[in-house]
Amino acid sequence: MTSPQEVADGSVPERRLHPVTPLRRAWAPFALLVGWAVHDPNGTQQRLSELTATTLLLGSVAVVVGGALYGFLSWWFTHFSVTDTELRIRTGLFFRRTAHIRLDRLQAVDVTRPLLARIAGVAKLKLDVVGAEKKDELAYLGERDAAGLRAELLARAAGFAPEEAREVGEAPVRGLLHVQPRMLALSLLLTGAPWAMLLAATVVPTLLWFATHNVWTVLAAALPMLGGAFASSGGRFIKEYDWTVGESPDGIRIDHGLLDKAHETVPPGRVQTVHVVQPLLWRRMGWVRVELDVAGSSNSVLVPVAPREHAEAVIGRVLPGVRVPDAAELVRPPARAAWCVPFWWKGYGLAVTGEVFAAGHGLLKRRVSLVPHAKVQSVRRSQGPWERYKDVADVRVDTGAGKTVTARLRPATEAAALLHSQADRSRTGRREAIPDRWMA
Repeated sequence: MTSPQEVADGSVPERRLHPVTPLRRAWAPFALLVGWAVHDPNGTQQRLSELTATTLLLGSVAVVVGGALYGFLSWWFTHFSVTDTELRIRTGLFFRRTAHIRLDRLQAVDVTRPLLARIAGVAKLKLDVVGAEKKDELAYLGERDAAGLRAELLARAAGFAPEEAREVGEAPVRGLLHVQPRMLALSLLLTGAPWAMLLAATVVPTLLWFATHNVWTVLAAALPMLGGAFASSGGRFIKEYDWTVGESPDGIRIDHGLLDKAHETVPPGRVQTVHVVQPLLWRRMGWVRVELDVAGSSNSVLVPVAPREHAEAVIGRVLPGVRVPDAAELVRPPARAAWCVPFWWKGYGLAVTGEVFAAGHGLLKRRVSLVPHAKVQSVRRSQGPWERYKDVADVRVDTGAGKTVTARLRPATEAAALLHSQADRSRTGRREAIPDRWMA
């Protein structure tokens, strides 16, 4: 990072990103040329054959110089600064844009280090802000600068004075869970999605070959299926490798990644729903996966795989005082619900405790969704014509993350009573809840 320079008013120092950042944007002209070539491959080949070697060489030099110049100018016109109340990011080569990120609206600051960035010794800062649809980011900073800026921003968000924030440093972390690579690999082999995709990638192209005898048709069908099989197995292993969960004053920290290293934070008090997922072949092992709905954040996985008791211990740190109901504790719909959803009705269930609204569904892949009463934004009762005939109804609770958890096929009288009682529990929970603030 270069030395700070003063902004126009002379009060707040501005800083630039790391000098290797221009390489991030330098590929843009190349992408335009590749897109043009792919759009008209025959025309491209014809035009290239008409050019002389000297013209091709000069064109290649122009593209390289143009890409380098574009990357440099993008870096040169990007600055950021931290004031007493906000983080400002000024970007734009032709059209200027200034992002004002209020520190009191900051939820999380994640550090990611893609493989090439790790080689260069730089990192990317991603900022989760309340109300923002996507994360703002600073790419790239030196690894030490990124860690220092992250600590400063979180300290200011926690309420420390500007002069104290730089001295606070990284908050201490206490380890809660580490997922062994062997367990992660075995868990992926015991899920059905990769095998289903591989089977489809074998059967469908074979049938297409006998039907069309066209290689391109076979490849067009096989490659996406093979890609899906890899994404649900090898891709997940690479992303979730060395998964570590820790607890710190600024929230639950998650570190993971084999090639691209990610350092994420689940903001305190912002978790709206916890999902406990257990595929069929994991039950014998007693393993579960824990997923999250976090308001205003894209962090969605808390634990990729772990023994149930270890996962529940981590859930207890995210939702203090909450106990995950066992499958036997979930009350199934009445037998008459089988006329509405044959066979699969047995996979639905409901349990309401003093802390959460818990709804389960799934026979082969069980999923229990836990919504703290304080996070319920609205409650709805829905009933289709056939459900009315069978005297059952669905109860839906909406959360602050824009998601809905549904207790399906409840007896109609129970659903009506649950509608009012859940609304009362939600009002009481919000009144007694601790404010969603960073922990000092």
